[in-house]
Amino acid sequence: MSHATTNALPGAGLDAATMPGHWLLARLGKRVLRPGGRAMTADLLERLAIIAADDVVELAPGMGATAQLVIQKQPASYTGVERDPAAASVVRALLRAEVDRCEEASAIDTGLLDGSADVVMGEAFLTMQTPENKARIVREAFRVLRPGGRYGLHELALYPDDLDGVAQEEVRSALSGSIHVGARPLTVGDWRALLEEAGFEVRHEGMVGMLLLEPKRLIADEGWGGALRIVLNVLGDRPARRRVRAMRSTFRRNREHLRAVALVATKPETTARGRTA
Repeated sequence: MSHATTNALPGAGLDAATMPGHWLLARLGKRVLRPGGRAMTADLLERLAIIAADDVVELAPGMGATAQLVIQKQPASYTGVERDPAAASVVRALLRAEVDRCEEASAIDTGLLDGSADVVMGEAFLTMQTPENKARIVREAFRVLRPGGRYGLHELALYPDDLDGVAQEEVRSALSGSIHVGARPLTVGDWRALLEEAGFEVRHEGMVGMLLLEPKRLIADEGWGGALRIVLNVLGDRPARRRVRAMRSTFRRNREHLRAVALVATKPETTARGRTA
């Protein structure tokens, strides 16, 4: 993605003081925009066990960092479903000719055929959806998957599972105010329930600290050169610097109750009535 120009990035024409936090970070050079970082994405992909025969669908691929990792596994096909035209354009530049594509569509209504994928995955976008849309997107993933197919999530979670409702809303409000996007993370238990209510069987869940803007995570995700580029870009942009400081401060104040979570679930081979799904 190093070849993508700033003008091609989502939100390129927006003011740094008001634009969504994830697109601001992308403008500043951050390429890994996942709450658990590159390591959690790599672990998720390993647990999804993508093979050469698999048709893979990624919902909301963003800047294509995970798309590149998927394509390295040489699946039969990769399909991105991205609502933002600028992001879709960035992803298309990374794909293999003829076997891969990136559709401009909503994760709620992908337009993909029933049972057309072996793997569906999405990272760091369900958190920003309303409860109703979370459920609709998970049901859409279930529809698109073949029986026995795998579904992988990498999202932001509230911790612990018994965190009271008032505290949950305080954390969500703080996040939304900082990143300028409605942030609606769930507890790990609620993420699991969301999948199970759609018909999935959860096979794995993993959790790490949400350290997206901490120096050690920044270097691990972006490398020394990438981390230095981001720091220099932040230092040269006063409105962006204020936003990044505010986001990091919000993450730090709420770190006791924030985690990154990854879940892998499968679509049963048969329905509850014993018929083929």
